[in-house]
Amino acid sequence: MTFNDDSRLSGGKVTRRGRGAAIGGGAVGVGAIIVFLIAQFTGVDLTGLVDGGGTTQIQQPDQSVDAAAECRTGRDANLQVECRMEGAAESLDAFWTAEARDLGITYSTPGFVLFTDSTSTSCGQASAATGPFYCPPDRSIYLDTAFYDDLQSQYGSSGGPLAQMYVVAHEWGHHIQQLQGSFANTDRSGTGASSGSVRVELQADCYAGAWVGDAANTEDADGNTFFEPITRAQIDDALSAASAVGDDSIQERSSGRVDPDSFTHGSSAQRQEWFVQGYQRGATACDTFSVPGSSL
Repeated sequence: MTFNDDSRLSGGKVTRRGRGAAIGGGAVGVGAIIVFLIAQFTGVDLTGLVDGGGTTQIQQPDQSVDAAAECRTGRDANLQVECRMEGAAESLDAFWTAEARDLGITYSTPGFVLFTDSTSTSCGQASAATGPFYCPPDRSIYLDTAFYDDLQSQYGSSGGPLAQMYVVAHEWGHHIQQLQGSFANTDRSGTGASSGSVRVELQADCYAGAWVGDAANTEDADGNTFFEPITRAQIDDALSAASAVGDDSIQERSSGRVDPDSFTHGSSAQRQEWFVQGYQRGATACDTFSVPGSSL
């Protein structure tokens, strides 16, 4: 999506933390690659303190600063990724503030932390290898924007602005699930095409689509819309990201075979379909928990 150049960014929704240090040595091994593939969008860090190459991440004291201190307008968001993250966060916040009543929740804004290389969280050590994730104890989203390069170069997404913001909206969707209780109360330990973990992830995709469907109507503090009307090409941009992180797509790239019994996030087709469901019908149409597995 394209921001209206004159929309105003208030700031304060996104923070940036300092760079972590590392000791040890060795190239990143196969184990780290597998963890990287499994960990995308799971909401937890599976790597712990040691990466696959035997390098222990030692985090310097995290110092958070306003990531968007120099971001003032939609024009800035169109030009700079950190400003784009701020603009997306402000739009998402406006959308979910209005949507909360229909979902029967009391809304609160999640934290949104950008970092480089690694940072500490209540869910463990976050690193570039884990990809973006939502940490429930912190009620915060963690993202290394270097992931967007990987999304394009390694995953095959078109990597445009809406593809980037889809990632944020998906993680924001996990925060909504946390407020609803479904994120904590769903058994996400199992795998498979109709498992609880897949249902959680598909609902987050649907919530992302719901935001996109209404994003051109969300307004800044001055009553100006954040975005210009969305185009079909931009929707395709988001769908390319949803497809790129489908379990089948990741498995095909990593091993050359697809095992639906090991799915944790849903196939590319499922992730696209639920995004479209939200985009066309809104957040109240995102109940992935009551539908039979054959309908996911």
